[in-house]
Amino acid sequence: MLDESWWAAYITDRRSATGIAAGVERAVNAGVLTAGRALPPIRAFAGELGVNPNTVSAAYQTLRRRGVVETAGRRGTRVRPRLGSALREDIAVAVPESARDLSSGNPDPKLLPALGGPLGDAVRGAEPVLYGQPADDGELHRVATESFRVDGVPDGTVAVAGGTLDAVEKALLTRLRPGDRVAVEDPGWHALLDLLGLLGLEPHGVSVDDEGPLPDELAGALGAGARAAVVTSRAQNPFGSALGGQRAEALRGVLAAHPEVLLVEDDHGFAFTSAPFHSLAPAARDWMLVRSASKSLGPDLRIAALVGDSETVAGVRTRQRVTHGWVPHVLQRAAARLWREAGEWSRQVAASYDGRRQTLLDALTGYAVPAYGRSGLNVWVPVSEETGVVSRLQERGWAVAPGARFRLASQPGIRITTASLDPAVAPSLASDVAAALRPEPTGRGT
Repeated sequence: MLDESWWAAYITDRRSATGIAAGVERAVNAGVLTAGRALPPIRAFAGELGVNPNTVSAAYQTLRRRGVVETAGRRGTRVRPRLGSALREDIAVAVPESARDLSSGNPDPKLLPALGGPLGDAVRGAEPVLYGQPADDGELHRVATESFRVDGVPDGTVAVAGGTLDAVEKALLTRLRPGDRVAVEDPGWHALLDLLGLLGLEPHGVSVDDEGPLPDELAGALGAGARAAVVTSRAQNPFGSALGGQRAEALRGVLAAHPEVLLVEDDHGFAFTSAPFHSLAPAARDWMLVRSASKSLGPDLRIAALVGDSETVAGVRTRQRVTHGWVPHVLQRAAARLWREAGEWSRQVAASYDGRRQTLLDALTGYAVPAYGRSGLNVWVPVSEETGVVSRLQERGWAVAPGARFRLASQPGIRITTASLDPAVAPSLASDVAAALRPEPTGRGT
């Protein structure tokens, strides 16, 4: 006989899979079934409830889709941990007014284009966009399509989303179910890690170096059952990786051996980094590449162009239609103009960011401090422990981001945003980083 102490009180409708699933979820919400608690085996539970085993099996499938339970192999079906409200972005320290903020990851406002003209032109003389009209502005669609073509991206379906995470969320919802595993960079983008948690997906960390994810580790993640892989093409946050040609070829080989895996490429750095672009999409059957304008045109211009296989992009568009409908055409037209006219401006911005980042890397090298940042807006410095280093740097007037915000199983580190860093102060910052890493003893032993 099974222990009836929980299910007898919470499953009021035992005749249907829906009723059984609802009862189990009520018990979970009430705290009666806690995280890790095993549900009864299907046949035994069906016998106690007096129903066909197929009914219980269908109930368990419903609970898995809702992210309430997960299948843990031989350990059976178990209750998933509750999704918490704490986000990795909250792993931060308060920035005193006297400190220089190198923790935010923001672009330099002085290197962002003025939006007034493009936005004004987008509104002036434009017909109102009404329900039932195409979701994508034709000009942005053409500009994005040409950008993808020039960079050798495979032909695919092009669409527009409200930023990278908007596109990634909808793509993952199209292809995956709660409990599925996703291969992600470690350390990696904290917002992506938070998103996976909210979707009930399990991140599988893949170590990175200057050239991106390590092929053997990606192969291990896919071999362990990851259903999707998210890879940053360049300007990786927080490590600064940028895919090189040989690394991209090796990763394509790994992906080609797993055609069932959804590949998501994040190329948010396309307009502000000089690192060349190498796409992994040619090796994937199911894929999506996203180019966000948030860092190049400004975080308030929440817009991204994407391209991918027809089924994945159709899923993104379907979810877009039933949520916010479309990205405002005013923003699309403004982004299209700025993107089209970028040219020399983008190269100058990339050179500025490269110079600021490299100046700090060179200064840190002078103090024998290992650091990484091949591209993008940040420098990653490995540390033995984060709290003390962050605190000591703050005492010296520098606010940096603790690595815990970005890590799964990788070693501790700190992220220093160099986007607005004056190269003239880089030597002083490097000196303070070296001192924070090697604090003087507080007293003598006896």
